[in-house]
Amino acid sequence: MSDQLPLFREAFYRRERRSVPLARDFARKALADWGLDDRADDVLVCVSELATNALLHGVPPGRGYRLHLYLERPGPLRIEVHDSGDGTPAAVHEPFGESGRGLLIVDTLADRWGVGARNPGKIVWCEFAEAAGTP
Repeated sequence: MSDQLPLFREAFYRRERRSVPLARDFARKALADWGLDDRADDVLVCVSELATNALLHGVPPGRGYRLHLYLERPGPLRIEVHDSGDGTPAAVHEPFGESGRGLLIVDTLADRWGVGARNPGKIVWCEFAEAAGTP
């Protein structure tokens, strides 16, 4: 298996509401193509949350965001959302807070998540271990 090339998919989305279901559908197709079924629902929820965060907090008017899906076998499935907005997102544990619960969901469902630098902006990512369904 180590001689297999990594699998990669990338899509760009404009700053519009319909981008979140489009991103989720894009990820669903990639998971099906790659034979990743075991935690597909968790992965798709995380794609939705990261795309929604980018749309609401990370994409200035007239810009968009990129969704990257990366699988190296053996290895984790990595989801990245690249945006050009400022700030460092954080999971908020306040039940009545107005924001931050999306990343709390990502923190609960994914095996790891974090934020990386990008110029301009940031990359918010999460990973699902190989046991998440990699055959």
